[in-house]
Amino acid sequence: MDTVNVSVVTEFYLVGLTEQPELQMPLFFLFLAMYLVTVLGNLCLIILTVLNSHLHTPMYFFLFNLSFIDICYCSVFTPQMLMNFILQENVISYMECMTQVYFFIFFAVSECYVLTSMAYDRYMAICNPLMYNVVMSPKVCLNLMFGSYFIAFSNAIAHTTCMLRLSFCDANTINHYFCDIPPLLQLSCTSTYVNELIILVVGNINLIVSVSTIFISYGFILSSIIHNSSSEGRPKAFSTCSSHILAVSLFFGSSALAYFKPSSSRSMNEGKISSVVYTNVVPMMNPLIYSLRNKAIKRALRKTLISRNI
Repeated sequence: MDTVNVSVVTEFYLVGLTEQPELQMPLFFLFLAMYLVTVLGNLCLIILTVLNSHLHTPMYFFLFNLSFIDICYCSVFTPQMLMNFILQENVISYMECMTQVYFFIFFAVSECYVLTSMAYDRYMAICNPLMYNVVMSPKVCLNLMFGSYFIAFSNAIAHTTCMLRLSFCDANTINHYFCDIPPLLQLSCTSTYVNELIILVVGNINLIVSVSTIFISYGFILSSIIHNSSSEGRPKAFSTCSSHILAVSLFFGSSALAYFKPSSSRSMNEGKISSVVYTNVVPMMNPLIYSLRNKAIKRALRKTLISRNI
């Protein structure tokens, strides 16, 4: 008799962030406020970048894409999380869950490589200012973004295809607030060896390429600032890079806490807290990080408000 590897489970139940009833509504309003700040903040950066010609530079081109990714990224799971706080049964269908896995991977990896491209952009601006406009041409910037999205697409296809080959027989309760890969692997009634191998290989490649590029870029930047910059120019150079360093630290730090601990020792509740940081806090903080100390953004905001008599 031929057997077909078809998932028996047609829907999953999401435990959510907490099972304590008294916390559901306060958390609903907290994460709703965070989501609105995220969308409005990133949308504001996108609009300012489009409307102001002096922001049509490689740095703000990457920031434009980062803001777009952040809006899409947090929208993959925040609406589901908000529904979980107010609904009695937090159900997500099998295909909706797999779709969420795909877009989660796509936008997470996209953000990873956009942050990496921004580090290279800062390296060229500070270490090779005379060649900056030649090296960071519109064609190069577009190729860097295309490469980021292509790698993200490849990663998302690889992880989602491997997830679709698994069978889920009886257990269908996901101890999380969205369809993350580790809790889904725990529910599978078939071998997850290939999935774990893909996570290990692909995850380490992404980590090594992005983190090494960022560290090398900032190593050269630090050396250039110390040896070549005047005492007056150093604070400006450090200020230019500090926003990006903070964004990188938040994203990679929280991701590492969630995914690079041994699964046997990781508490799922601790994993949820780390997930909140890189799925909700980081997209909300990015527009604040890049605008509060950025004079060009502030000037663009004033110009836009004045031109529209606001």
